[in-house]
Amino acid sequence: MATQERAAAIVGIHEWPKRLDPGVSALQIKAQSIGHALEDAGLSWKDVDGLYDAGEGEGGGGLGLAPYLGIKPKVIDTTSVGGTSYEFHAAHAMRDIAAGRCNVAVLSYGSKAASQRIPIGTGGPRAGGSWQSNMENPYGTTLIANYAMVAHRHMHEYGTTTEQLAEISVATRAHAMRNPQAVQAMQDLNFADIREITIDDVVQSRMLADPLHLLECCMVSDGGGAIVIASKDVVKGTKKPPVWLIGSGEATAYKTNSNDITTSAGAQSAPVAFGQAGVKPSEIDIAMIYDSFTITVAVMLEDLGFCKKGEVGEYIKGGRLRWDNPDGPALNTDGGGLSSNHPGMRGIFLLLESARQLRGESTSQVEGAKLAVAHGNGGLLGATHCGGTVIMAAD
Repeated sequence: MATQERAAAIVGIHEWPKRLDPGVSALQIKAQSIGHALEDAGLSWKDVDGLYDAGEGEGGGGLGLAPYLGIKPKVIDTTSVGGTSYEFHAAHAMRDIAAGRCNVAVLSYGSKAASQRIPIGTGGPRAGGSWQSNMENPYGTTLIANYAMVAHRHMHEYGTTTEQLAEISVATRAHAMRNPQAVQAMQDLNFADIREITIDDVVQSRMLADPLHLLECCMVSDGGGAIVIASKDVVKGTKKPPVWLIGSGEATAYKTNSNDITTSAGAQSAPVAFGQAGVKPSEIDIAMIYDSFTITVAVMLEDLGFCKKGEVGEYIKGGRLRWDNPDGPALNTDGGGLSSNHPGMRGIFLLLESARQLRGESTSQVEGAKLAVAHGNGGLLGATHCGGTVIMAAD
């Protein structure tokens, strides 16, 4: 493994423990999570001089969140690119800290998607339109339909099967059953028959958008969390082992007449991130990949370089993605969006569990974990979307 520049590190984390929490607002989730993450780092509110916010919930972006928190940051970044906004934020904080623009950055997320009964994935297009949507919305396409088209195309091009994609659901559920918060989430959200699942369970579950079954689709939950990222000078005084940010990449992909919908923006962002980090996908211990649907993970495993395009079905067979399989990498060891939480924009949880793994605090801890990748997807796979890739290393 090459020696990386280590200028910024995750030093504090907090994940909101409940996945159905009608008694708080999304803004309270954000603010309280930041406070807990600062406590985890051994820092205080007055130390914060960088604010990174996607403007979701009731926060009002950097303009509204800063006065609510009572802070006056030197850097405000309001990048909003859907579910991977937090990978973009981590990358931007990494660069800003390295450039000396700030020393302690916070990023946060809060959502009440379950309490507010927001139909993520299966709801129809919202009112209004744009030059991008005016040829689609009138025909009733849904978010899940976009992903189903990608799955169909992948199956047509490469012979991928539902049984192969089901390996992703099986692995993440195994991890969820080891995570008390994920188990409680499934109980609170009225999951039926809460247990580890099999490939047959996935294949026999209800079809939502052919070929995607119920157990291949993320849950809809409340939730949120916060992350504190600090400079190497600040790291010296923090409470927990730092998790160093060593590489990042950002990219956008969209529909054209000639593109392949089974290739995501990750094919562009990942080589940049791995190149900056000086590591290869084969060295990665933990792969935290946005799992809105099984096909999302499958496509991104290929695009991140874990296997060649079209070979993911064979690559993930036999439980390879489980925390206790030495062939690895271990996938979404918190249970993922499929079985732990998905409040609508899941990118921050990829960073949180990566940090837990590299600090040795996961409920499905991979022995000796040293390197993690967090890769988020914002927007619609197969249509306009962004990919953010962040490589992290243990101290």
